[in-house]
Amino acid sequence: MLNQEDEPDGVPNRTCVCLWPDSNMRTDSKLQQQKYMKTWPMDLGSKLEVVKPYLGKYRPFVGRCCQRCTPESWKSFFHKHLASLGFCNVIKITEENTRYRGWLVRRLCCFLTVCDWQFFDDTPNNLQERIFHSKRVQDIVSQKVSQGKGDAPVASVSVAQWVKDIHRILCQIQSSLSPFLLRVCSWALLKLLNQMFLNVILHKGQLEMVHRAAKTADVPVVFLSCHKSELDGLLLPLLLVSQGLSMPRVSWEYKPYTSKHRALLTRLGGMFLPPAVEQVSDSQMGVLSRAVLASYLDELLLSKRRLLIFLEEPFSGVPQLSASGREWLALVFSALQMGTVPDVLMVPVGLSYDVAPTWIHRGQVSPIQPCSLWRLFWTICQAACQGLGCARVDFAQPFSLQEYIANSSFRQSSSGKHLEELLLPEIFGKCPMILDCEKLEYRSPNSYGAVALNMKQQTLVDNFSLHSLSIAVSCSAIMAVGITSALLLHKHWEGVFLSQLMQDFVWLTEEILLRNYDVGFSGQVRHVVLHALFLLQPCISFHRLSLGDVLVAPRRTEAAVTELSRHSATLLPVFIQEAVGACAVNALLVELLPYLGSPEQLRDAVFVQDELYYKTALLVQLLPRDVVLRQPCQSMYDYCRVAVDKLIQDGLLVAEEMASSRLVCDTSQRNFAKNLLWKATNDFEDSDSDYDEQAGKQCFKLSHQENCMDAFMFLCCLLGPLLKTLRRALVFLGESECLQPESQYMEKLHQFLVRTAKEDCSFECANKTLAVVSISICKELGVLRELPGKTEPIFQLSGTFTDKENRKKLGKFIEQFIWQSAY
Repeated sequence: MLNQEDEPDGVPNRTCVCLWPDSNMRTDSKLQQQKYMKTWPMDLGSKLEVVKPYLGKYRPFVGRCCQRCTPESWKSFFHKHLASLGFCNVIKITEENTRYRGWLVRRLCCFLTVCDWQFFDDTPNNLQERIFHSKRVQDIVSQKVSQGKGDAPVASVSVAQWVKDIHRILCQIQSSLSPFLLRVCSWALLKLLNQMFLNVILHKGQLEMVHRAAKTADVPVVFLSCHKSELDGLLLPLLLVSQGLSMPRVSWEYKPYTSKHRALLTRLGGMFLPPAVEQVSDSQMGVLSRAVLASYLDELLLSKRRLLIFLEEPFSGVPQLSASGREWLALVFSALQMGTVPDVLMVPVGLSYDVAPTWIHRGQVSPIQPCSLWRLFWTICQAACQGLGCARVDFAQPFSLQEYIANSSFRQSSSGKHLEELLLPEIFGKCPMILDCEKLEYRSPNSYGAVALNMKQQTLVDNFSLHSLSIAVSCSAIMAVGITSALLLHKHWEGVFLSQLMQDFVWLTEEILLRNYDVGFSGQVRHVVLHALFLLQPCISFHRLSLGDVLVAPRRTEAAVTELSRHSATLLPVFIQEAVGACAVNALLVELLPYLGSPEQLRDAVFVQDELYYKTALLVQLLPRDVVLRQPCQSMYDYCRVAVDKLIQDGLLVAEEMASSRLVCDTSQRNFAKNLLWKATNDFEDSDSDYDEQAGKQCFKLSHQENCMDAFMFLCCLLGPLLKTLRRALVFLGESECLQPESQYMEKLHQFLVRTAKEDCSFECANKTLAVVSISICKELGVLRELPGKTEPIFQLSGTFTDKENRKKLGKFIEQFIWQSAY
């Protein structure tokens, strides 16, 4: 939440920024929140004055592209002065945004501004004809016509039928833009956004980078966005058009919407993957749909049409790559490699909401029924009534797709193993495999892509998707509601005094900024925290004490815990490496616990560096790559080393000299250390020498500093919901039937998670998104096998895990990473 007045150029001298902008806030709602704040004690004994949204001189300028993969792009479109251009509120429309002045203009400024917007449509008028004469479609048409009897009338009828099919497929993908409908919907959306949000903030420096990229000759721009709400597909095009950029084509999911809803979205610039692309590769309609879709995207790129592709699954509690987003990216890759365009500039986009306007309820990933126009209208109305949150949009640095492909293809290695080959030997107590080997991506045997790619190209698209998602997530600002929810859920589950909550809020904010993530707020600590508590009222309870302080406690209802978990999940990408390292340390503590007299002695346990790396590598391999956000250009060892180093930098681990009287957690008798590839060639150390065996024997122990254990528990709890859900999914395997369709299996699993969550109030585990991630891990591990079905895959428990003892070993392997309250 930033002041509506733009910050002056240069280094800002003030650190206290107004939280409640008068020019953008409804009077009745403002008075309501001011009244809410006055009910709190004024003197809480805290000396905290403001939350500084930056450390040192400048705010963190997030979203730089990868210097290793795109070194030339690293130097382009970015200058140091861009970081000091300040912010603007996109939904704040005044008479200054129009060409007119006066009393009437001030009341009609929103309408007049929308009328001046230019909704450029560069799509060719003869699009259908151009697609029909494209090489891909003509190859299919000529092949089918030549299979006729050779009679001319039959051939002409066949061609006419193909033209009709092409038209039908094209109508499923897109429609021509309606300028009148776009202006009406933009005006209505602006009015609703002012009711739903205090402000929608955009960094002017990032916007300047996008404008420079858009001016590049003969190079189209593709926006790769996170997906936090169904509002994203309407908000981002409105934002781009309002800032003088052309209207983008927006990728939407096909199944979640009714036919009327899809027709409206296509008139507003939406585009859909036709359902026939999911059919078998040799089906007539599937082949034609893929050819029409690829030709359609070629025409869009040739006309320099902006594209907006959502990389992330909607409503996901953890970073999760979208299947449809990968298909659109594969089409862009194919167009570039076919020489349709010389290059494509990619712009990752980060989105942040205090309270995202979605219809999520009780952990549902998406609505069971397709989204109708009435459901959409009702959702927006509910968000408008709850409102008064803030939103933030961040654009990362544009980078060249051609440069990324050239550099990645040069470094890309074909070596790799499936997760089943990597972890099962360790789980079953056999000789472990080399853990710095790259994990191959699991592919469903029934999946068919929108474009035919070989294995090398598929790996390249997967790596690029993960790379772009990592950048988009890293440039997403962290909101006050997410920080407060994480503190209440993972650190102060029993309740906390408001004064202590404010101190912890400042501590966590500083930790976020130190990791080069930005925050979407500034102002007095008291106002920022009370703003977050105001938005979280249904999830928390307040108790006024005689000491003058207030006790804040989260409610233990299903709705409250689910809501807090959804907000706190935004912090997982910030601390994901520390969380993985903390869970690895927890696994070592679990191994030592049976040999000690009491849990208190664990504080004096000493860990060998090699064993820390090994346990960290086990967990990194177990979790999906998009969850741990490990970029493809980063080696396994480098990721694990950074995870352990961050724990050392945070003061959670301290160096310790080995002594014979101390219990050292060392399993070097396995001799796995000498087999690791990174010990033979280590390119990540500062020294010129190879890996030093003595350095690998360095020892560490948990710090005895105050609050060390609380910080350690906080990091473990961030990954706790996912690991607990995975463990419970394995328990469900023993109760499920042998053969079940995917949808039926998922529904029964979710019911099982809800039932088990009621026993200990761990409703954060009863989340369908986490259930989906758990199932994907089970498939990669070979626990579940996919069999072909008529309409959807059928799950079957593999022969290895029909044995109860093997399932028990796998469950024990996962449990070692879960935080134990006995410590």
